[in-house]
Amino acid sequence: MAIKFKDYYETLGVSRNATQDEIQRSYRKLARKYHPDINKEPGAEEKFKEINEAYEVLKDPEKRKKYDQLGAHWKEGQDFRPPPGWDVHFDFGAGPGAGQRKQTFYWSSEGGDFSDFFEALFGGASFRQGFRSAKGSGPFVRHQRGADHEAVLRISLEEAYRGGTKSITLQTQKMAPDGTISTGQKKYDVKIPPGILPGQKIRLAGQGGEGTGGGAKGDLYLKVEIEPHPRFRLKGRDLYMDLPIAPWEAALGGEVKISTLSGNVTLKIPPGTQSGQKLRLKGKGMPNPRGAPGDLYAVVQIRVPRHLTAKEKEMFQELRKTSSFNAREVA
Repeated sequence: MAIKFKDYYETLGVSRNATQDEIQRSYRKLARKYHPDINKEPGAEEKFKEINEAYEVLKDPEKRKKYDQLGAHWKEGQDFRPPPGWDVHFDFGAGPGAGQRKQTFYWSSEGGDFSDFFEALFGGASFRQGFRSAKGSGPFVRHQRGADHEAVLRISLEEAYRGGTKSITLQTQKMAPDGTISTGQKKYDVKIPPGILPGQKIRLAGQGGEGTGGGAKGDLYLKVEIEPHPRFRLKGRDLYMDLPIAPWEAALGGEVKISTLSGNVTLKIPPGTQSGQKLRLKGKGMPNPRGAPGDLYAVVQIRVPRHLTAKEKEMFQELRKTSSFNAREVA
């Protein structure tokens, strides 16, 4: 009997260059739609198996890479035979010396969970034989780890800088055997490492989706977003702030006190400082657990008084008469 090629990307409704997040989102959507406990229509269970088989391959970078080596010229349903020299190094053995790679799923001894196409690529028959000899000849339940979940964690810049523990409450969903979904809330005490940046994720092990067949629960990943700050702007690990100074401070130089996230410091202003110039405070940016911290840059903004006293006006008029400075000349 000829083996038919299966287009796993088409099964999950994603493109061949889809990201792992896109693959996972599509899988969750389709698995829920065709789950046998929810969808009683003819063919739903078979569709559910096809979705799971496709996800088993595309969720694993090594198996996906091996599958992609077949190229994009194959079409769903075409007769398929593995290319000459096809050699797959997935260690599915069950006994000592069977290999160090751990998988999160097992096949039944009857071989009904995955297609002939899958077995042709990833050595299913040899795996079942090895598992039977090690564990007996009875049927086995397929174990699968629960899905990973992701949520957004919004924190202040101060919390990101100092780290610490933050209590949050997230909405949860649980599916009953009859297919109904109940919602609730769960509280988490999240440890925030000092110096965490936007886009980084905090992993809460075992707080994701429920596994099947006794499989382990998935993880919950909290993607960090940092709220806008009234004084500081974050770029990488560097911080930027605006520093207003008076014209005479810019011309003559001096010292000003400024507040940083680690406390107050004194900043020296060189004589002749220009508007827009950046004054660097080394190491006063975001902490870095794996290296040097970022820097803080004070961006100079020269401010002039809006209302002058009679004395101030007289002094500025005198300065205009005696100074040879032309602001419109190219420096």
